[in-house]
Amino acid sequence: MISPYVRRLRLAAELRALRAEGGLTHEQLAKQIGQSRAQISRLENGHVVDQDDVMRILDALGVEDERWTQIMTIAREAAERGWWESNKAMGDRQALYANLEAGARTIREFQMTFIPGLLQTPEFTRARGEADRLTGRVSYTADKAAAGRLGRQRMLRRPGGAEYEVVLDELAIRRAAAPWEVVKAQLYHIAATVNGHPRITARVLPIDARIEGYIVPRSAFSIYTFRDAGDPKVVAVDTVTDDLVITDIGEPDDVARYEELYERIREASMPMHDSLELLMDVANTPPPPESAEKVKERRARRSAAEPKVAAAAKSSARAARLAAS
Repeated sequence: MISPYVRRLRLAAELRALRAEGGLTHEQLAKQIGQSRAQISRLENGHVVDQDDVMRILDALGVEDERWTQIMTIAREAAERGWWESNKAMGDRQALYANLEAGARTIREFQMTFIPGLLQTPEFTRARGEADRLTGRVSYTADKAAAGRLGRQRMLRRPGGAEYEVVLDELAIRRAAAPWEVVKAQLYHIAATVNGHPRITARVLPIDARIEGYIVPRSAFSIYTFRDAGDPKVVAVDTVTDDLVITDIGEPDDVARYEELYERIREASMPMHDSLELLMDVANTPPPPESAEKVKERRARRSAAEPKVAAAAKSSARAARLAAS
């Protein structure tokens, strides 16, 4: 299956080009096929897919033979529903990534603070879900998000799946983004996954790495390419609340900048063998000590509880004396 999202972008670009070649305005084309101007705009912006309207447009513009078949094939694939549609509780953001990963030829990812979803264990995903709930409302459930991660990982590992390379900032493997035992198992899982699959590569960008041009990455991002050369390259940029999607159809210079940034990050990262050794070293170190603030907080809770415990013990002792008398 090819990403319906990407095929929708491709279809939109093809329809815009065909209308321009035909020398028609939105209004003129809409009148010819008996539709509204707004519907033509929605089709050309990739907001909707209506195969009947696409067929009418092709007929109105005199598109025939192989070109007609190609466009209708793209329209059919753009209208398909992926496996992620049956798991709404996995979250809208994760569904977008599952869509982009479908049929991808290569996926290149840089992660600054978290373990990437394509390498997460269910326990790590659930722990992150609980953490996210403390910072505000979330649109997914932890168990369904974990199931969604596993579905994406199965698609990646299937025959003909994408070549996947990720560069992890060292902070992402050292900072406690979950209970330490969960993080430890997660790091072992990354090493085992990379060692066991020739199409999956992981590297670590050291904290003291010097990236060419003194570039400092500002966010995590992923770059997707597809087997059909006519499909766009896509960049998904991770933000706190949403994901920004950029393609080389509308913003070719921006996509090229992310590709250049990724290559510089990759060049500054450790070789894979050294990266896996670092993962194991971090996994085998003792858990980081609690911060002074956490220790103070725990002591405060204990101090607050002590008067209640003492009172309960005193009451129990009085009851015991009365019972004995």
